[in-house]
Amino acid sequence: MRFRGHMDVALSEARAAAARGEVPVGAVIVQDGAVIARAGNRTRELDDPTAHAELLAIRAACAALGSQRLPGCDLHVTLEPCAMCAAAIGFARIARLYFGATDPKSGGVAHGPRIFAHPQAHHRPEIYDGIAAAEAETLLRDFFAARR
Repeated sequence: MRFRGHMDVALSEARAAAARGEVPVGAVIVQDGAVIARAGNRTRELDDPTAHAELLAIRAACAALGSQRLPGCDLHVTLEPCAMCAAAIGFARIARLYFGATDPKSGGVAHGPRIFAHPQAHHRPEIYDGIAAAEAETLLRDFFAARR
């Protein structure tokens, strides 16, 4: 069986986002094996283009820890982070990034601007991709197929 980490929690958040009519992306931040924050997309609900699952989880984790940085924390997210989220991951000093589905169109880690590959990147987390990718891809495909 392939490593899944806390991706099941992130997938649960993605399913909840889809139920709210949001693009089904979920994120969870873990410290020392314990979930300290979890979120799903809320851009439509909050009328906020920055309310991506990753950013909401980072904000909640920072609040929970009383810190602007999250060293030693892991982020599990169902979709490859966009450039905005990748930059925030670096600024937050997240130690490890685990993501499911790749995003050739809007991704910012393995595709597009590849934020962590730039010499200007202040921090580069360890990156692990393809975690529960098939499930994340199915959620996204089904969500968008229902809207066509």
